[in-house]
Amino acid sequence: MVLHRALETAVSWGLLSRNPADQVKSPRPGHHEWHPFDEVDARHLLEASREHALYPVFYLAIGTGMRRSEIMGLRWCDVDLTRCQLYVNRSLHQLHTREIVICAPKTARSRRTVALSAPVVEVLRRYRARREAETVVLGVSLSEQDLVFANPDGSQIRPDYVTRTWAKMAAKCGFPGVRLHDARHLHASLLLKQGIHPAIVQARLGHASIAVTMDLYSHISPGLQEAAARSLDELVFTEPPEAGPAGNY
Repeated sequence: MVLHRALETAVSWGLLSRNPADQVKSPRPGHHEWHPFDEVDARHLLEASREHALYPVFYLAIGTGMRRSEIMGLRWCDVDLTRCQLYVNRSLHQLHTREIVICAPKTARSRRTVALSAPVVEVLRRYRARREAETVVLGVSLSEQDLVFANPDGSQIRPDYVTRTWAKMAAKCGFPGVRLHDARHLHASLLLKQGIHPAIVQARLGHASIAVTMDLYSHISPGLQEAAARSLDELVFTEPPEAGPAGNY
């Protein structure tokens, strides 16, 4: 895809007459197997990690469905605990060289506002108080431009450390193989099962289109279809149908 786009640019600049990559069949994208992970498992993992420094990170991942890069790129100015919402404006990534870079969100839809539940807000309030206490001890001040999730001295936490810690906690709780990204899947699945409109789920996750959301979570559709049928029964078919007139049809 990258090579095709580069060659397409060369065509538009007049450097090539045609794109030699046009006839190449691109590989079909595969999906990572989603290990079973439900709300009971999520509560178990959060309880097991309650005393760990990354507990607020895990809580936010489950409570918002945000990507790891989006969570680690949050600044305090992006979090409004009064209005109970945060703003996804950037993402933090670790390159293969171990260099950490901050860039724009994955897609235009990824730049979004995410509403926070009361428990998530409370966890962030307590975490903020702890961070302020740490900075006082170190003799520094906590700036609104500082990263929300950082080491006590304000330095960046390596994303791969966050992922490894989650994996260790998951294995300790008895569900090895569950990734940090599965918290995002869990968040979306629970919302859809609760009857939340897919467009709202799409907006919370920052998917480029609602088609992406429904493609990823099509396995939930049968349950939603049954719920829709029951709702229609309650609205329309409240009385048992009368027998129609006898005769041939």
